[in-house]
Amino acid sequence: MDHIDKKLLRLLQENARYSLKQLSERVYLSSPAVAARIDKLEREGVINGYHADANLDKMGYHITVFINVEMNPKQKPSFIDFVRETPNVLECNNVSGSYSMLVKAAFPSTVDLNRFIDQVQKYGATETHIVFSTPIPARGIIKIEADETEEK
Repeated sequence: MDHIDKKLLRLLQENARYSLKQLSERVYLSSPAVAARIDKLEREGVINGYHADANLDKMGYHITVFINVEMNPKQKPSFIDFVRETPNVLECNNVSGSYSMLVKAAFPSTVDLNRFIDQVQKYGATETHIVFSTPIPARGIIKIEADETEEK
């Protein structure tokens, strides 16, 4: 990956709906050259997909949480199946430390959250953190690297 690929990734993370023409103007390449680079990044698995960034609050999911789950390693496969089938789960990570799984989820109410926690506690102890605000939303690492590369 060179600095042009990194700049393309930064731009696509900023807005995946930029046209090839808009991208080509920003990286100073032809549209076919930009398309070829994007295709290559997709084939190599650098670009995993394109997603809509939905506003959970406007969709009625006013409560976002991170739940630490401590469990026996033998329970992980069935737990992963459970959270994979739960639409409220936004992300699930296998982590180090005193807890083994970290789940990010969103719910429309505390009643729904409580119901979910009751189900999760069948797998082990939990610790729940409710998100009050997100001063820095999810962002791609290439944004940082691309900015540093351009300054040199």
